[in-house]
Amino acid sequence: MKSLPLARFLALVVPLLLLGGAYASQYVGGLHPCEMCWWQRYPHMAAVPLALIAYGTKRRPCVSALFAGLAGLAIGISGAIGLFHAGVEYGWWQGLTACSTSPTAGNPADILNQIMATPITRCDVAPWTLLGISLAGFNGILSGASALAILALLIKSRKEA
Repeated sequence: MKSLPLARFLALVVPLLLLGGAYASQYVGGLHPCEMCWWQRYPHMAAVPLALIAYGTKRRPCVSALFAGLAGLAIGISGAIGLFHAGVEYGWWQGLTACSTSPTAGNPADILNQIMATPITRCDVAPWTLLGISLAGFNGILSGASALAILALLIKSRKEA
């Protein structure tokens, strides 16, 4: 596979998989996101349509590469936020926000019950780890590596042209 198609593929698949994992951990695993968790999702949400535009413009390689690069940049931003969040969780530095709550489903008219049923999710506590790495840490590692891979593939694609 040539470099530009692989860059486009990574720019689409990585945010879809990471968002899928985030939503699965939330709705299947019961891990409610904190405010900084949401911050990490937003760049991935932006990367998906950018990558789709890259696919839609694949007959124009320069335009396609631009949108794949923008998607890669968004993925990298999510990774940077993830690394920052992981540092907050590990106590390396203090976060920028107070802990937040995650809204739950329920009757919107009964706001008090909804507030009382909402789990309080702390930004400075990792709710889950694997080998000492939190979900934010994994996002930082995977997103950062993917963004660098997309950038390297785009540089390589210019040499192939």
